[in-house]
Amino acid sequence: MQNHVLKYLNQIVRKKPDKLAYSDGTQSLTFREVYRYSRSIGSYLHRKGIYKKPVVVFMHKSPKEVTAFFGVIAGGCFYVPIDEEMPSGRIQLILDNVQSPLILCDETTAEKAAAFQVKDCQIALYDEIAQTQIDDEALDDIYRRAIDTDPIYIVFTSGSTGIPKGVAACHRSVIDYIEQLSEVLQFNEDTVFGNQTPLYFDACLKELYPTLKFGATTYLIPRNLFSVPVALVEYLNEHKINTVCWVVSALTMISAFGTFQVVKPEHLHTVAFGSEVFPIKQFRLWREALPEAAFTNLYGPTEGTGMCCFYRVDREFAEGEAIPIGRPFPNREILLLTQEGKPAEAGQEGEICIRGTSLTLGYYNDPVRTAEAFVQNPLNTAYPEVIYKTGDIGRYNEAGELVFVSRKDYQIKHMGHRIELGEVEVNVGMVAGVQMTACIYDAKKVKIVLYYVGELSEKELTEALKGRLPRYMIPNKIIRLEQMPFTANGKIDRVTLKNIYEKRG
Repeated sequence: MQNHVLKYLNQIVRKKPDKLAYSDGTQSLTFREVYRYSRSIGSYLHRKGIYKKPVVVFMHKSPKEVTAFFGVIAGGCFYVPIDEEMPSGRIQLILDNVQSPLILCDETTAEKAAAFQVKDCQIALYDEIAQTQIDDEALDDIYRRAIDTDPIYIVFTSGSTGIPKGVAACHRSVIDYIEQLSEVLQFNEDTVFGNQTPLYFDACLKELYPTLKFGATTYLIPRNLFSVPVALVEYLNEHKINTVCWVVSALTMISAFGTFQVVKPEHLHTVAFGSEVFPIKQFRLWREALPEAAFTNLYGPTEGTGMCCFYRVDREFAEGEAIPIGRPFPNREILLLTQEGKPAEAGQEGEICIRGTSLTLGYYNDPVRTAEAFVQNPLNTAYPEVIYKTGDIGRYNEAGELVFVSRKDYQIKHMGHRIELGEVEVNVGMVAGVQMTACIYDAKKVKIVLYYVGELSEKELTEALKGRLPRYMIPNKIIRLEQMPFTANGKIDRVTLKNIYEKRG
């Protein structure tokens, strides 16, 4: 039974030592190099007496950063990825939380790291410690002593209080996730991943660890390409990328602006998407461009170690219809619970809750918020059993497939009616000439605010919506943008949209 994620690396380095493992198109590392450098980093940590501690990895997105992650694990510690694109205030909050004894940097981040206030913490350069003489005996002993509930990373998500939450995942949950995801999406040694997300999000697990498991290859796509759709697809073609697991916004950025009329992905046969609802109009453009490709909708929170549900698209969908999130991966269960903690009935909405091996350990150094979200299963009073409350609302359709409805905080009460902002967005997205759309709600002024990117004027869009939405659902304020703001993870940045609205008054 596997109880350590680096077993993947230990096995693949013997089978495919000289195969390309990770590349950004400029810098590349083979499995032999990943293995050697990670063991040097692990040996450095051992010599410094750093063991079972959080180690901050503050590096530019690159194959070296991936190797740093594995090096931290090899040393018996757990990595905490941060990035220079994060606001400095958020980085300081993360450093205050984890109290790491070491920040691992590269030449581009070392000076910035030194500006933060961290007690009893040293800064080390990757290029220096990656040359540390390997202590095989010490590393092998660390490996033998590890158990599958030891943490391997902490990634920070946004908190409703403004304080980020550090989700701690362990060997067991990550191994379970990689095994199940790989089977569902049918990864193999010929898989060439195109990574879209920053490495400080758990979403990158879908590429980093299956690459080790199968001896596949991952390209870390430069972020700037996601604002130049034609160049992005050309990059996919140049590197023969055949598998992507991206947020929906990254996919619609390609389809919404006529990219397929210029160039199409020539090698892409596996397209997985998640984190947002895929507008049917845009999804159809993808299926028309890649009729032989397999499309899979993924759903899951960071607290459940990545994705926990999947739906392989096998039928056509009408405009306005939602692509299901399907059913859970093996070895986990979805509980759809009402506010009273009872199972939702057929067609009834309920909160999506998760049970199983994929649950993470909770929020690092945050027992209060951990206790709020990781709770006793209300359907089991016989023994302790933790489930995670996602805060997402779902329901089962007539085919028995789970459908995501909205976030709890996307449900509003407006003019005496309960409204899902997601439903407004779906209907706006169906209007010809609209390419992207997002809604926010001003509770103080009781206004639905709609942002969109498209050819129509605000007045023309208002008239078009009168034939699609009931009067109480028509946005009170419609704002046309030249481009939609996105978070570092590629999702629509609703915080920025709220700031734009507040500045406009």
